[in-house]
Amino acid sequence: MLEHKNGIIFGVANKRSIAWATAQALHAAGARLAFTYQGDRLKENVEGLTSEAMPNSLVLPCDVTKQEEVDETFKRVNDEFGRLDFVIHSIAFAPREALEGDYLKTNREAFLTALEISAYSLTQLARAAAPLMTEGGSIVTMTFHGAEKVYQGYNVMGVAKAALESSVRYLAADLGPRNIRVNAISAGPIQTLSARGVSGLSDMMKHHAERAPLCRNVEPREVGDTALFLCSQLSSGITGETIHVDCGYHIMGI
Repeated sequence: MLEHKNGIIFGVANKRSIAWATAQALHAAGARLAFTYQGDRLKENVEGLTSEAMPNSLVLPCDVTKQEEVDETFKRVNDEFGRLDFVIHSIAFAPREALEGDYLKTNREAFLTALEISAYSLTQLARAAAPLMTEGGSIVTMTFHGAEKVYQGYNVMGVAKAALESSVRYLAADLGPRNIRVNAISAGPIQTLSARGVSGLSDMMKHHAERAPLCRNVEPREVGDTALFLCSQLSSGITGETIHVDCGYHIMGI
């Protein structure tokens, strides 16, 4: 499905991350992948995962708060691949203290940090990727229902995800004439490294499983399969959308 296609994935932390499940789906479909890591702490994790499972992958350092690293990342991708067909954006961060207590108490620094890394980085990466997408392409980001509804403890991340989803629509409008599609996947709660920073995650997952029409929580594999669909020609007419992959939880009322 993705033979002779090249893509880059931002946000792999470990084998339980949504980004890694996505990488597995894309690799199985024939894509050649590049990965980024932020800091030496994650370098070992990413290299350990890719060295055996995907030995022909490109692994690069990239801190999205440093424009020079973003520029160098896409230069290396262009040098190695010559063309880019898709980007997976699975990056989000907020200081832990901003995910506790009332949203009302969010300070300026925490707000700006969350918005820069979790939302602005999509625009930043899309701008860098677009010139490499000479035959069109697909950009996929990861969001959460907390962008639409209030989740206790999600706080400033909900605001950042709302900005991210709005950015998807504006980027889709900007990049559509170049045949570049931009979409978001709104996954249900999953036990990932970043999700553990949200208080009450276990209770949230229990509630989702009880209320969702499919009576369970979503699996990372299902999010990865949806990303594969959005990166393939099967979704060639879809852009600017937020697709919920949450076992139907978001459709339920009281």
